[in-house]
Amino acid sequence: MGARRTDRTGITLIEESPWRWRIDRHDAMRVPGQVFASAELLPDVAGDRTLEQVANVATLPGIVGASYAMPDVHWGYGFPIGGVAATDVDAGGVVSPGGVGFDISCGVRLLTSSLARDDVGPHLRSLMDELGSRVPKGMGPGAVWDLHRRELERVLTGGAVYAVEQGHGVARDLERCEDGGVLPGADPKVVSDRAERRGLHQLGRLGSGNHFLAIPVGDRIIAAEAAEAFELRVGQVCVMIHSGSRGLGHQICTDHVKVMERAMGRYGIDVPDRQLACVPVQSPEGERYLAAMAAAANYGRANRQLLAQTARAAFEFAVPDAGRLDLLYDVSHNLAKLEEHEVGGRRRTLCVHRKGATRALPAGHRDLPADLAAIGQPVLVPGSMGTASYVLVGEPGGEAFHSTCHGAGRTMSRTKARKMTTAADLRRELGALGIEVRSSSGRGLVEEAPFAYKDVDAVVETVELAGLARRVARLVPIGVVKG
Repeated sequence: MGARRTDRTGITLIEESPWRWRIDRHDAMRVPGQVFASAELLPDVAGDRTLEQVANVATLPGIVGASYAMPDVHWGYGFPIGGVAATDVDAGGVVSPGGVGFDISCGVRLLTSSLARDDVGPHLRSLMDELGSRVPKGMGPGAVWDLHRRELERVLTGGAVYAVEQGHGVARDLERCEDGGVLPGADPKVVSDRAERRGLHQLGRLGSGNHFLAIPVGDRIIAAEAAEAFELRVGQVCVMIHSGSRGLGHQICTDHVKVMERAMGRYGIDVPDRQLACVPVQSPEGERYLAAMAAAANYGRANRQLLAQTARAAFEFAVPDAGRLDLLYDVSHNLAKLEEHEVGGRRRTLCVHRKGATRALPAGHRDLPADLAAIGQPVLVPGSMGTASYVLVGEPGGEAFHSTCHGAGRTMSRTKARKMTTAADLRRELGALGIEVRSSSGRGLVEEAPFAYKDVDAVVETVELAGLARRVARLVPIGVVKG
């Protein structure tokens, strides 16, 4: 038996390998917990309740396999961020908004260019000025595309597809977007009036918190064949966008948590944490939530599509002979999807919750674009604004329902981060690393300081050792726009 660690809530971790830990079933847990992490990446056993959340998720009706936690796992609302859980739809499996999060379909988009670092270097300051002025950011209204109600409904059903149809992008953008840019099943009629009002004037807005638009450069190629298929190379200038469904998605989550809190008793559901409010997938409340969630997902994909177009316009203005910015991939990391997986020797329809976790499809998967079928899905893992980001590729046999990490993962609260440095000092430190930063507020900048996050290099190494995904390329930032 491996090492054992017990946190302050009484949760015991049993080491199965240097990158895998188990929480045995106890009390109301229906399945074990499975934590993919090195000892150094585990949550602070003295400082938070993340592992308790992993165990709590394991109590959900219909859960199968395990309650999974990725190496970037940290405390969240109900579910930990970096958590994966699947429920069997035909066996009373539930859907929980806490397993998706408030920023529905928050995700990452990576665009590649034909430009090298030296091509952009002389124009970097002007490029960042353009991005800083063109990209709406921070809290509140302000959009690239202000919508009227009828247009909003078309965004909610059509996602990035509708945005491209209206001239905001090109066909390739859809080929390289998860689900072809639109999640089916959306129904604007189940989206509240308040949620719609919040969505009218935020499309193409970056947002605040950990959202960003970055200019990373290829630093190292790790898997040459996959990098060639993804058209990645050392020194190549790229654009990485991290944003979601803004206030509309937040309101949809809020609305449906309240509905499910009231409804659980009717279905005989009892959960250890009210933030795990849930209902059967096959219930009126569950169906309405999934329809509203799909609408928010489509808004999020359209949002990143608009941000990509804004980046393209800034490059064309600021960089001579900028060429094209081609979409490598766009994938969500806050979503619940109905998927078929083999469990216990038979195919089952599962509701797979990924909260702060990214789908990582292996080569040959039916949901891959045709030109990536032989390689696998690009997996986009940003670090913090002063550290590396990675492109990975899905691997066969990934046991967490083809899921992996979504980023570095926080180790420090935003409140504590604000006490550790100042915006001026952080700007100087990043400038010394050759990183141009544009932000809407000094407070937002220091809350996202690199020291507030885990070591992304260690996170992705653990992902690879655990067989969840394989490293393809390492990127480093030269410019960041923060909310």
